Amino acid sequence: MKLKITYIISYINKALEFQWVADYLCNEFDFTFILLNPNKSQLGDYLIKKNISVYEVEYNGKKNYISTFWKCFKIIRKIKPDILHCHLIDANLIGLPIGKILGIKKNIYTRHHSSLHHIYHRHAIKYDKLCNRLATHIVAVSDVVKDILVNWENVSEKKIFTINHGIDINLFENINIDEIYKLKHKYNLTGKYPVIGVISRYTEWKGIQYIIPAFKEILKKYPNAKLVLANAKKGDFVKQIEKLLKEIPTENYIEIEFEPQNNVLYKGFDIFVHTPIDEHSEAFGQIYIEALVAEIPSVFTASGIGNYLKNIQAAEFVNYKDSKAIENSITYIIENYASVLDQIKSNKSMLKNEFSIENKIEKLRNLYVNN
Repeated sequence: MKLKITYIISYINKALEFQWVADYLCNEFDFTFILLNPNKSQLGDYLIKKNISVYEVEYNGKKNYISTFWKCFKIIRKIKPDILHCHLIDANLIGLPIGKILGIKKNIYTRHHSSLHHIYHRHAIKYDKLCNRLATHIVAVSDVVKDILVNWENVSEKKIFTINHGIDINLFENINIDEIYKLKHKYNLTGKYPVIGVISRYTEWKGIQYIIPAFKEILKKYPNAKLVLANAKKGDFVKQIEKLLKEIPTENYIEIEFEPQNNVLYKGFDIFVHTPIDEHSEAFGQIYIEALVAEIPSVFTASGIGNYLKNIQAAEFVNYKDSKAIENSITYIIENYASVLDQIKSNKSMLKNEFSIENKIEKLRNLYVNN
C-alpha cells in the first residue's frame, strides 16, 4: 500500500517546485494537496489536470484562521495521511497543530525563510519556534537555514534534514533562439550593451539599492547599457528604488513586473547581478543557480546558497553593500568576458548534479520512506 502524503501550502498561485513534486512522486505515493489562497490557483488547476487530489480552501489570513483551521482539520482527519508536509508560515501554523492533534507520525515543515523574522519581524520569531516544537522533521533548504535553526533557535540537529532546492535543468538549456529574439524585442534589449539583469522584488535586504548606483557609473563608460529590473515594483522598498532610478535616463532601464518565461529572460542578459546585504538573508536563492546554469556571467554577494558557490568560485563575488565593488566586477566581466564564461562552463556539470530537481526528489523520497 502506498504511503499517504498530504501537502498543505499557503499563498502560492503557481510554483514549479510543487508541480515537479507532483510529476515525480505522485505515482509512488498517495498524494493530496491542500492549497490555502484567497482565490483558485494555477497550481490547483495543474494538479486537477494531473488527476491529483486537491482541496482549494479559501484563506484570507488571520481573520478566517479559525474557520480555515477546522476545514483543514476535517479534510486531514478524513484522509488520515501517514505524512503531513507543510509549506510557508500560514500553512505551518494551520497544518502542524493539526498533525500534532491527530498524532501524525511525520509532521514535517519546510523552512523556506531564513533570518527574516529575526531581522525585520521579531514578533514573528515566536511562530517559528512554535513550528519548530510541533514538527517531527524540519527541512532546511540550505546550510544557512540549518545554522539559524540550530544556533539562533536552538533546534536539535536530529530534527533537521537539509534538502536544497532543485531546478529543471532542461528549462535553461537548448532554448529556441527565436524565443530569445522575441523576448529581447519585447523589452527593447536588441542593440543594447551590456544588458545587466536583476531579478528581485523591491525589498531592502535584496540589495538593489547598491546595484543602481553601480549601473549609473557603468553608463559613463557604456552609454548604451541597459538595466533590466524583473519581478519589479513589488516590496517594501519601492519608494527608495524609484528615487534611485530617477538618476538614470529612462531609456537605459526597464522594470518588468512579471515575465512568465524567466528561463528565456536570462538569455537576454549579458551580465546578471544579485547582491543581498548579508550572508543569511537568502534562505536559498534559486536565481544564483538559474543564472549560472543559463551560462550568464554574474556578480553576486554570498547569501544563502551563494555562500557555497563562493567557495567554488562560480562567479564574481563582492562585499556586501558595496556599489563600487559591483561596478568594478561588472567592468571586469565586460573586459574579460570569454574567460569568465569559460569558468562558468567549467562549473556547470557540478551545478547540474548538485542542484537538479532529480537530486532534490531523491532526498525527499528518502525523507518520506526512511527517516
